[in-house]
Amino acid sequence: MTNRTASVADAIRTRRTIRHYRPDPIPDATLTALLDLAVEAPTSWNLQDRSIVVVTDPAGRAELARATGGQPQPQEAPVVLVFVAEPQAWREDRADVYERARRSGAWNEEFIAAFDAESTAFQTDLDRRGLVREYAVKDAVIAASFLILAATELGLATSPMNGWNEAEVKQAIGIGDRDDLAIALLVSLGHPAESRPHPGRRAPERNVFRERYGA
Repeated sequence: MTNRTASVADAIRTRRTIRHYRPDPIPDATLTALLDLAVEAPTSWNLQDRSIVVVTDPAGRAELARATGGQPQPQEAPVVLVFVAEPQAWREDRADVYERARRSGAWNEEFIAAFDAESTAFQTDLDRRGLVREYAVKDAVIAASFLILAATELGLATSPMNGWNEAEVKQAIGIGDRDDLAIALLVSLGHPAESRPHPGRRAPERNVFRERYGA
């Protein structure tokens, strides 16, 4: 695995969005470690309502390049990660989630029973208000953020990508017929072929407030 080169704080401060990559592959052990960290990200009601599709095949990356309007990241980066939001995950069996919590000692039977009922009620209300997709996308993007920082810590480069056609991305990863799923984010991953200076951020007092917005 690549040697660690930065703390989390350093990763936050030094991360840049990289559009051009060297073709060097990402070692399997490194990629596995990054994915393990990504799925540690928090999710609403611990639904874990997001998945990650790892695309390394040149043909698959070419499809993603077309879906992103010809952006260079999928063409050059050896790995593209597609973060898929699963808005209907709350309807699925969560026995495995509860069993893990039992084994770890985090949740007892009383808590699991109450949690199951309350989380179902919460998601039912979200569904009624048309918000389940929004919540699942948020969870997927949090996972992507974890991976981006972990990759930076290892000296790798990423680019969180917008500007894609959702239907085409879904087709590229084999879920073209899945209206129950949504694409949250694409993230390219690889060794940088460019260096980008930090353009800077506004001073915190411009967009950090206490107690009330604009205060």
